[in-house]
Amino acid sequence: MAGRPLVHHFANLYLGSRFSEDLIQAGYEGLLKALKRFDPGKGVRFVTFASHYIMGEMRHQLRREASFDRPGWVADIQSRIYRTMDDLLQKTGEPPSLEEIAEAVNIRKEGVIQALQAGRVSLETLDLNQFKHLYYENFKLPIEDQIAVRQALKRLNDMQRRVIYLIFYRDLTQQQVAKEMGIGQRRVSRLMHRGLQSMAEYLA
Repeated sequence: MAGRPLVHHFANLYLGSRFSEDLIQAGYEGLLKALKRFDPGKGVRFVTFASHYIMGEMRHQLRREASFDRPGWVADIQSRIYRTMDDLLQKTGEPPSLEEIAEAVNIRKEGVIQALQAGRVSLETLDLNQFKHLYYENFKLPIEDQIAVRQALKRLNDMQRRVIYLIFYRDLTQQQVAKEMGIGQRRVSRLMHRGLQSMAEYLA
């Protein structure tokens, strides 16, 4: 992915359909910094190197443009998405796609888009239900439902239970869980989905 497509790739991630000339300009500033500082002798691909600078400059611009308050839990999700984007770029060397980010943070694609726009637009224009995480909903369950969830967790095997715990109770990303457990992210994803399916069948 060359310079211009790379800038527009990240602009689309951060803004969705909301165009911002200032954000595009910030992306090009990051690209220029990368061009000046890139050393091909260090064995790092330019697309990987440039992505870090482009994301960094765009995030600075987004903070400058932020004019609306965000609830704490919305800010937490936004920060988690940023960390996930960094982790995916570090792991693959490629600019992360919306699908990869959504899977890693366990939020629908539409939710990732909404979360990344928080702070730049009023909460009234965002669909908060799109990106509420199960982790945040967990504490609102009635006590009898919390007991049922604990019983459902006991039915899982040790690996499934640990994955569910790390993702939904400790709020780790799939990438972080994979690193902590010493397994691949694809296996983490399979364990999570099978565990959730088993719990859903028990709770039905």
